[in-house]
Amino acid sequence: MEPKTVVKEKFFIVIRGKSRKGFCRGCIGRVETETQHGELMGLLYCSGSNAGSPKSGGIVRREDTYPLTRHQAQLLLFVSSTSKRLELLCNPQLFSAICELSPDDLVVVKHKKGHLPGMVKNLMQIGRKENKDDLHLLGFEVEFVDNDHNLSSKKPAPLPLFSAADIVQVIPSYSVPLGLHWRDGQCGGLKKAVTRINSMPSIGSRAHQVRENQEQSVIQSQSLTKPHVPLEVGSMVEVMSNSGITVYGVVRWLGVPAGKTDEWAGIELDYEVNGCSDGKYGSQRYFTCKGNRALFVPVTKCSPDSRFVYSSTGRETPKPTEAPPVPPFEDSEEDASPIPESQALSLLVGRMKGIQGHINSCYLDATLFSLFSSSVTLDNICKKPADTEQPITCTLRKVVNRLRRQGFVPAESVMNFRKQLGCDTFQTEEKDPEEFITVLFQKVLCLEPLLKLRSRRETSQGAYTLQIFLEKEQIGQVPTVQQLLEASCLSGDLKFEEMPSCLMVQMPRFGNKYKMFSHIIPSTELDITDLLHNAPRECFVCGHLAEYECLQCLPDRKLQPGRIKQYCTTCNTQVHSHHTRQGHSPRDLEVPADVASDTPVPRHMMQLFAVLCIQTSHYVSFVKFGPDPHSWLFFDCMADRCGDDQSGYNIPEIRACPELGDFLSQSEEELARANPSQAPELVRRLLCDSYMFLYQNPAPPLSKPNHQEP
Repeated sequence: MEPKTVVKEKFFIVIRGKSRKGFCRGCIGRVETETQHGELMGLLYCSGSNAGSPKSGGIVRREDTYPLTRHQAQLLLFVSSTSKRLELLCNPQLFSAICELSPDDLVVVKHKKGHLPGMVKNLMQIGRKENKDDLHLLGFEVEFVDNDHNLSSKKPAPLPLFSAADIVQVIPSYSVPLGLHWRDGQCGGLKKAVTRINSMPSIGSRAHQVRENQEQSVIQSQSLTKPHVPLEVGSMVEVMSNSGITVYGVVRWLGVPAGKTDEWAGIELDYEVNGCSDGKYGSQRYFTCKGNRALFVPVTKCSPDSRFVYSSTGRETPKPTEAPPVPPFEDSEEDASPIPESQALSLLVGRMKGIQGHINSCYLDATLFSLFSSSVTLDNICKKPADTEQPITCTLRKVVNRLRRQGFVPAESVMNFRKQLGCDTFQTEEKDPEEFITVLFQKVLCLEPLLKLRSRRETSQGAYTLQIFLEKEQIGQVPTVQQLLEASCLSGDLKFEEMPSCLMVQMPRFGNKYKMFSHIIPSTELDITDLLHNAPRECFVCGHLAEYECLQCLPDRKLQPGRIKQYCTTCNTQVHSHHTRQGHSPRDLEVPADVASDTPVPRHMMQLFAVLCIQTSHYVSFVKFGPDPHSWLFFDCMADRCGDDQSGYNIPEIRACPELGDFLSQSEEELARANPSQAPELVRRLLCDSYMFLYQNPAPPLSKPNHQEP
C-alpha cells in the first residue's frame, strides 16, 4: 500500500523492541512517512559529534515509540546516554517540569561534588544548524548556590552547562527554600557553536504571571493577619518568609528546642536544601530524616499546605486534615481495560495515586493493585453478566474500573468492599494476602482453584496460592524464585496437574518476624516444564527424554546446585556411578508412551507481573505494567499521612521504578553476586522484603467459574 505523507513535523523516541534498521531503544527520530500498517519511516538523529544531524533511519513500529515535541527531542538529544534518556522519560513529572524551566527557577543538579542546588540562567543551543533538517541540542546554564544560600559571588566565568538528565529536582521560583535569595548574575564568554536563547520557549509568560501572583499574595499577606491553625505531628504545612518564599513539608516534631522559649516545629521538607539538617537542631536530635531535609521554625510561621486545602466559597477553608476533593466517578456498563504501557506513567505516577489505604488495609490495597492495574491475564474475572453478579462483585468491578480510568481509588470505595466481604476482621484487622486472595477468587469471583497440585501419594488438590516449604540447607544463601519453587515441589513430591494461568508463590517467611533468606533474587521468567505431571521432560545432561529424577542431586555443587535434576537411563547410570552419589535413590518418571526419546521438549514459561513485599507489618507492591524491561511501578497505599489517626487521611503514592528493570536485566551469575546493600533503595526493598511473587501465563484464559449458569 502507498504510505500516507505526514505533513506536521513529528518527533519520537524508541522505547522498546529490538534494533531494527538503524533504530534501537533510546534513539530519537523524526517521522517522514507513516504507513497504513502502523509503521513509521523516519530520520535518525545521531549522538556524539554529529548529534543534531539526521541520517536515514529506516522503519520502526509506532507502538515501539513515544511521541516527542521538538523541544523535548532537542533536550533529550543533549543526553548522550540512551539509557538515561529512557530513565528520564520514566519520570514524567520531572521531565515535564524540566521542559518548562524558566530563568531564575531553582534546580538540583548532579555534579562531581554531589547534588548541588543552582539557578537556571539560560537555555543554550548547542551545535550548528547547517541543513534544514538539523536540530540544535538544548542544555541549561546553571549558576550554583553557595553554602550560605546565596548565589556564588566569584568573578564572572562561563557557567557550567547541564543536560536534562543532570537535573534531579526542579524547584519553581515561587517555592524557593526559606532564606534563599538571588540576584542577577553576569555570564562570561560563550563556547563556540553555543548560543543563548533570550526567552525560553513556551513558559516565559507562565513564569511572569506566577511572579505577579506571588507579589500580589505577599502584599496581601503583609496586610492581613492570618489566624494560627493548630498543628500536630503529621500535619502537611507550608512555611512562608517575609518575602513570600515558600517551602512545603510534613511536621515531624513539635516542642520547645533548647535555647528557645516558644513552640517550634521540626519539618521534613519535600526536597533537599543545603543548610538544613537530618533532624538535628543545634547539637540535639529531635527526629530523623534524610540529610538536608529538616527545617526548624516557630509554629507561627507554619500554615496548612495550600496544595491540599481547597475552598468552595473563597472564604471558608476546611481543616487541613480533610482529604482533598476526589473527582466524581460514574461507572459505565463497559468494563475498563487494563492500563496500557503507554498510559501507565501519566495516569498512575505521583501522590494521591493508586488505592488509598485506611485502617490496616495495606494487605488488600497492595494485592488489588497488583492483580488488576495492568494484568491482562486476570482481566476476564470482572466480565460476568451484570444480572447474575453479586453486589460485592459489582463493588469490586467499580473499584477496578475507577483505578483504571482515574488512576485513584478513595478509601471509602475500598472500605465498602471490605464490609461486603462479610467478616468483621476484614474491616479492621491486618490480614495476610494469601487469605484475602483465597476469599477473593473463591467467594467473590466464584473461580475454581487456579492451581491443581498432584502428589504421588494423594489425589489432585486445588489451591489459589503456593507456599514454599523447604529446609534451608537444600539451597544456597542467595536463591532465585526458580530454585525455591523447584526445591520445594521436589522435596514435597508435588507436581502441577496442568499449566496454571496464574501462579502466586509465597516465600518461606512468616510476616515481618521471620524470613528464611536475607534476600531473594526474582526470576522474571519461571520455567515450570520440569514441574508438570506426566509431561515430557529433558535429561539434565544430554537433552534426551528424561526417565528419572533425583532429589538428592538437588544441592550437588558439581551439578548446578539448587536446580532440579532429571536423567535419561544412560545418564542416570553414569551420574550415579560417582562415589558421592551411589547412595542416591532416583525415582521413575511417568513418561508419555507416544513421545520419542529424541523429541525436543517444549518449555512452559510464566512471566513475573507483580511482587508483594512486607516490612514492619506494612505491605507494598511492585507491578510490571508493560513488556519493556524497565516498565515497573512501586505502590504504597500509605506512603504518607495528613493529620492524626482520628481525623487524618493516608496519602497513597506510585513511583516509577526503571532501576528495577536495569537490575533484573543482569545475568543469573551477576544477580547471584549482587550486594543488596549497594542496590538502589526500591530494588533493595524488593530483594529483602519479598513476600509473594505473582506470575501469569501469557496465553490461556483463566479457569471457568465454579458455578453453573442456568
